[in-house]
Amino acid sequence: MLFGFLINWVDAIGLFVFIAGFVIGLGAVTVIDIHGFLGQKSSYWTEATTRTHKVTKPMIWAGISLAIIGGLMFYRGESFAGIPLIHAVIALVLIANGWFLSFKVSPFLLQRERENRSGELLPSSWQKKIIVGLIISDIGWWGGLFLLVLYLLNS
Repeated sequence: MLFGFLINWVDAIGLFVFIAGFVIGLGAVTVIDIHGFLGQKSSYWTEATTRTHKVTKPMIWAGISLAIIGGLMFYRGESFAGIPLIHAVIALVLIANGWFLSFKVSPFLLQRERENRSGELLPSSWQKKIIVGLIISDIGWWGGLFLLVLYLLNS
């Protein structure tokens, strides 16, 4: 008993890890999104985005990993329906989107950096693809967090 009530430690740790995943992943997504937005028309921010993504990319992967582990712990006794199912679908979408951003966009940015072109604005075709990826990230991360709040309020 802690603070006068019983605690299910697996639930507590699971929820903590779940929320930590959102803090780390969503925080990194927000940082890179702001850089990317500023980099659309600015060579300074384009170069800053290339450099920043080297830090935010592993943080986003760590965040999604922690969110999945925490979600599996927290939802372990729940039926695979409703919000737990939606969270699983969001995780799969974020993984697919992260794969594109990590293994298509990131190598493109790093190649431009090796060619001393990281300060040049990205071609509009790449900017459009990246914007779609960032929108998917934002909807997934913010939507997932909102669903967790709804789940907790209904428990």
